[in-house]
Amino acid sequence: MKNRDLIYKGLKEYFGFDKFKGNQEAIIESVLSEKDTFVLMPTGGGKSLCYQLPALLMEGTAIIISPLIALMKNQVDAMRNYSETDGIAHFLNSSLNKNEIEEVKREIVSGKTKMLYVAPESLTKMENIEFLRTVPISFYAVDEAHCISEWGHDFRPEYRRIRPIISEIYPRPIIALTATATPKVQHDIKKNLGMDDSVLFKSSFNRSNLYYEVRKKTEQIDRDIIKFILSQKGKSGIVYCLSRKKVDDFAEILQANNINALPYHAGMDASARSTNQDAFLMEKADIIVATIAFGMGIDKPDVRYVIHYNIPKSLEGYYQETGRAGRDGGEGKCIAYYSRKDLQKLERFMQGKPVSEQEIGKQLLLETAAYAETSVCRRKVLLHYFGEDYNIPNCEHCDNCLNPKIKVEAKELLITVLESVTVLKEKQKTDYLIDFLIGKETSDIENYGHDKLEEFGSGSDEEKSTWESVIRQALLGNYLKKDIENYGIIKITKKGKDFFKNPVSFHIVKEDDDEDDLSDLEAEDSEILASGAGSGGAADPVLFSMMKDLRKKISKKLDVPPYIIFQPSSLEAMATSYPITMEELQNIPGVGSGKAKRYGQEFLNLIKMHVEENDITRPEDLRVKTVPNKSKLKVSIVQAIDRKVALDDLAESKGIDFSEMLSEVEAIVYSGTKISIDYFLTEVMSQDIIDDIYAYFKETEKDDLEKAQEELPEYEETEIRLVRIKFFSEMAN
Repeated sequence: MKNRDLIYKGLKEYFGFDKFKGNQEAIIESVLSEKDTFVLMPTGGGKSLCYQLPALLMEGTAIIISPLIALMKNQVDAMRNYSETDGIAHFLNSSLNKNEIEEVKREIVSGKTKMLYVAPESLTKMENIEFLRTVPISFYAVDEAHCISEWGHDFRPEYRRIRPIISEIYPRPIIALTATATPKVQHDIKKNLGMDDSVLFKSSFNRSNLYYEVRKKTEQIDRDIIKFILSQKGKSGIVYCLSRKKVDDFAEILQANNINALPYHAGMDASARSTNQDAFLMEKADIIVATIAFGMGIDKPDVRYVIHYNIPKSLEGYYQETGRAGRDGGEGKCIAYYSRKDLQKLERFMQGKPVSEQEIGKQLLLETAAYAETSVCRRKVLLHYFGEDYNIPNCEHCDNCLNPKIKVEAKELLITVLESVTVLKEKQKTDYLIDFLIGKETSDIENYGHDKLEEFGSGSDEEKSTWESVIRQALLGNYLKKDIENYGIIKITKKGKDFFKNPVSFHIVKEDDDEDDLSDLEAEDSEILASGAGSGGAADPVLFSMMKDLRKKISKKLDVPPYIIFQPSSLEAMATSYPITMEELQNIPGVGSGKAKRYGQEFLNLIKMHVEENDITRPEDLRVKTVPNKSKLKVSIVQAIDRKVALDDLAESKGIDFSEMLSEVEAIVYSGTKISIDYFLTEVMSQDIIDDIYAYFKETEKDDLEKAQEELPEYEETEIRLVRIKFFSEMAN
């Protein structure tokens, strides 16, 4: 009772609150009772209070281990606001000079400092270890504890050294806190910190106010995001990108479109980063475009949307980043853009790392892909990943629940999966299991002799995507589970064994097997897809159809394939934004000044007539303005090609790989600039091959690289792309 009175008095006195949220009271009592305490609490649940209040109430200084300097500063500033003296909280990290470090130490020794925030790197320094041995320590708090685990989304090797250093300084109780940890990561944290007997407090990971949506990533992504942001006027948002360059580029594009956005990433000057962060917190900027370096511990309650330009590397990272939306319990929209190509890029980035790291990274990416591609409730998938069941049939707050897909009976398919898991002795992962089911003779399957088993190929009459769906939904339904020690290995649960003996009805959602491709817009189907699934505006189907007819007419007259005149994606963009001047037309993706002048006027006349006849209000304010100086690379490439610089040498000099160089050159010719790469082609390819591929493009109806590779199997993708550039430049420009 005495403890209870003490903590309520402290809550009111220091923080001005009358009551606790969720498990906070029980957690604080556990810390005050000097028990090792493990806290799993989602972002916005009030984790910080769980160690801040005990630190203020206990004798000595609490050592709070935190991964980010920005996060420490944020927390220390917040604590000083609650107290009459600044000395109540300090941080010790590489941003301080010698005099500042000495001042911090003096205040700790004087007994004023109740909380000392340290980075794990600072904790390992011998002079800090020796100093802390002389200080009365109340307890240790390990914030963002998922950083301990290689399976966590933000693994930090230094976190692995925390336990030995604590033992070296002076053992005291530990409170470990994280907003995101799968059962595997929880296991790692407890084992590594020596907290096997700790008291576990686990709050629900369900953030019922957050809306989850995944959109297919197309060439129209910038336009789609700008439309969305403009529809959220006056609201705060975060756009996450994978690379620093993309952060800088996209922040500039938003600014060019009169959107109050600022960049944030670890490559920026520290003061600029801090200024931008403060501008966002103080509502001087509406949007932060950032890498994952931004946001950990940022206490802004009214972020109304979080957009992921690229799908993240792990579901834990995704959950934590989306958790920055709606921390006040209000509206929070979480929209992620997904393409399999992005996932393949992430997988390529892992090459060169140790095999174990690659294996972990691959498993995490598979979980992310499963989330992005699933047709079942996204909330259910997310919560299952964190070891929590969500049994509500329809959450009514994700894209899949608002647009439910058809369910089909799959009892027999699940029996087939359970039989295969059994004969494989519950020792294989999902991808191996699917290869076994469809009868794919991989070297691993042959080495194990599993191709000789009767069940090998027992699912060959179903698509790979169907088996992915069965396994995914069997995991969600608790018929199967993934082994916690050997992450990814599929085991059968008790429920699965019961089902095997007495099968009951089991439904799966019929998954979409193919990704929407821009070339699909060429189909004679009258239904026009919007740019990006679920995007804010669809193309005008009547105008799109009229422009296709006009394009066909011009292509016959000039004896060139229709796509040479304008790509389908360009027509779709015109049917969305209704350009009626030459300047507006040149803002359409894939339309440069040369192409606009050569083919544009007839299309502009048609659009203008359609707009006037149908009294259409044009969304001029939604026009995506490009940033002029971004064309420097393309200009330098055109100049180098004019000087006949070999393309592979050019790629090396620009610091990009050859495939990226080809993409840049393709963009140059698609937008209407005429170039000649004959000098390079004749050096690397024979004339016969060039003629053969050129003839193919002259005859084909569609500009589809994948189809070209199927039709020309004897040639490399690079050869096909090079000749396609020559063809496009000569025929279209």
